[in-house]
Amino acid sequence: MGGSGEGGESGTQAGKRPNEQLGSWFMRSGWSKGELARQVNRRARQMGAHHISTDTSRVRRWLDGEQPREPIPRILSELFSERFGSVVAIEDIGLRTAHQSPSVSGVDMPWAGPQTVALLSEFSRSDLMLARRGFLGTSLALAAGPALIEPMQRWLVPSPAAEPKVLDAQALSRRPSRLSRPELDLLESTTAMFRQWDAQCGGGLRRKAVVGQLHEVTDLLQEPQPEATAQRLFKCAAELAELAGWMSYDVGLQPTAQKYFVLALHASKEAGDKPLGSYVLSSMSRQMIHLGRPDDALELIHLAQYGSRDCATPRTQAMLYAMEARAYANMGQPSKCKRAVRMAEDTFTDAGFDGEPEPDWIRFFSDAELNGENSHSYRDLAYVAGRSPTYASLAEPVMEKAVELFGKDDEHQRSYALNLIGMATVHLLKREPEQSTVLAARAVDIARRVRSERVNTRLRKTVDTAVRDFGDVPEVIDLTELMAVQLPETAEAV
Repeated sequence: MGGSGEGGESGTQAGKRPNEQLGSWFMRSGWSKGELARQVNRRARQMGAHHISTDTSRVRRWLDGEQPREPIPRILSELFSERFGSVVAIEDIGLRTAHQSPSVSGVDMPWAGPQTVALLSEFSRSDLMLARRGFLGTSLALAAGPALIEPMQRWLVPSPAAEPKVLDAQALSRRPSRLSRPELDLLESTTAMFRQWDAQCGGGLRRKAVVGQLHEVTDLLQEPQPEATAQRLFKCAAELAELAGWMSYDVGLQPTAQKYFVLALHASKEAGDKPLGSYVLSSMSRQMIHLGRPDDALELIHLAQYGSRDCATPRTQAMLYAMEARAYANMGQPSKCKRAVRMAEDTFTDAGFDGEPEPDWIRFFSDAELNGENSHSYRDLAYVAGRSPTYASLAEPVMEKAVELFGKDDEHQRSYALNLIGMATVHLLKREPEQSTVLAARAVDIARRVRSERVNTRLRKTVDTAVRDFGDVPEVIDLTELMAVQLPETAEAV
């Protein structure tokens, strides 16, 4: 079972020593060897690495010092990162990464148009080809701390003046742009359609289609285009790369998501669209909160706020304040969190009243989303403050409003599920398990239709908490049986 199918070890068996770093993480995780093997296999299938077939003997050999081949180090890094709520790098577990070219690994890349196009093309093609072949190939490592923040700060640095282009004007006039205005309009409306599908169906259903569309747009950017056309294409590429990152994040492909986000930020800079860049940074911030790095999340949000301070719409500014509140909540800073919540609420009252058309990418930030974000900030404060019922009580009415509003919204079904789960966690914090199970059961019903590993994972964690604290309550027992029957084990990334 664990032999050639898993990929075997890299290097010689001679002179191996026990991998004490991996052993330490493994012991603290509380997993058995069999459970870790099952999780590795599940994640490998989710990523498309169907050749992986790990068993307990293989896990034992890793602990004894065997160096597994990619993508196993990447998978183990992600599993431990999620288990402990913070980034656990491949090196932290005593494993080696495959050699990577600087263009594919890392987030510190040149801020220049031709390089951005080449990297977008290279990465999207690699994503499509490797997924089609059923293995991951080159691994990616998550960047965090200064290794992430410092390269992103260069988003603010003005681009050097482009050198005058020496073009054959007659040749360009003879060769019209491949893209007419209606074709450009269609490209942009297709991106909006993909975004709508993601909100309704989760990231697992159309991720590959979005990556394919991104690759097509980069092909167009590699051809001579009028400046105005190139700018619109860069904007389209930025939106598609952000969406590919968001979908990757939603199905659990964290390093892939980060890479797409970084490329999206580069493309937004080439498009000269600072509000779009701030939106990309907010997605990166959300990912860092998910990975237990609220300090990094806060740095990214402050970068987004500063960079778009003179051009973002009130709706975008309100979204950034709400994300700032989430970061402060997870850092355990209640006064700053509450101030950011108030700023989000106050700024949102101006949304849509200035008569300026808003980009499609911010349309999601509705009254329901505002209440959802702010209630989760209070809920997160409750967790950080040792399961404080005071903050849980602050979260409850705001979360109730979010659930009510999302219940009337057929498009944002994933957000509805996430807020139902959030409300269930609030009831658990208030030691009201019966009410919690009602909401969780409603979320299970949506999870069956939404391809989102994020929804599934949060549901499992919430039910695990209910079982731990209230395992003898009949409604909790019924909920665990419902989960076993109806919740899909994983949402495949496609």
